[in-house]
Amino acid sequence: MQRSAELDLPGVTPSRQKRSRETTAALLQAGAEMLRTHSLAELSIEALCRQVGATVGTFYSRFESKEAYFNALMALAARDGESRLSRMKEDERLADANLAELSRLLVRGTIGWIRNHEGVLRAALQHDDTRPDRWSTFKALARANVADATPILLGAMGRANKAAKTRAIAFGFQVVLGTLVNAILNDPGPLSIHDREMEERLANCLLLLLQAEMTAPTVRRSRGRKKQVRRSRS
Repeated sequence: MQRSAELDLPGVTPSRQKRSRETTAALLQAGAEMLRTHSLAELSIEALCRQVGATVGTFYSRFESKEAYFNALMALAARDGESRLSRMKEDERLADANLAELSRLLVRGTIGWIRNHEGVLRAALQHDDTRPDRWSTFKALARANVADATPILLGAMGRANKAAKTRAIAFGFQVVLGTLVNAILNDPGPLSIHDREMEERLANCLLLLLQAEMTAPTVRRSRGRKKQVRRSRS
């Protein structure tokens, strides 16, 4: 159940009464669950209110519109993502973990957040063409995720060729997030967002991409052009 401060959202009528806050939180929680199996267009305010034992009038006394309601759901998902990033910075497990363990922990955290907000994220993606601003919040969150993960991973990869490794990390997360977005939007198979194997394979994918960069030939600049240094054969 969301606390009072967490329900201080644009388009949501604030309330000091505990029962009113509980009803608002229940409506938000029920809607997030319904969006797991329904599109935003299919989400019925009447059905939502019946599920939590509220009236339609009660809904509109708390939310300016259905769009404001969905914006509140997105804001809560984003706040949870920001909270996860804050916890990641303080996670002591990351301090001494090797690259394989780091890849697993970072991918697990990302998938966990997406699973928690699967319906809201899918609805935002489905309306990206008509309302691109709805997905921009999550794009910014993804960039923040990469920015926070980069120094952690660089610590395990080594500081040499920092620029190339930083780009490899960004691309690795692009592969991970692209796969997850496709999974929640289209569910093409063979793995779904809820399969444990998805987590394992994406962690291995990220690890392999980063290891490939660590073992790539060193590149140096010569007269303004890049030149590949061949490895000596033993």
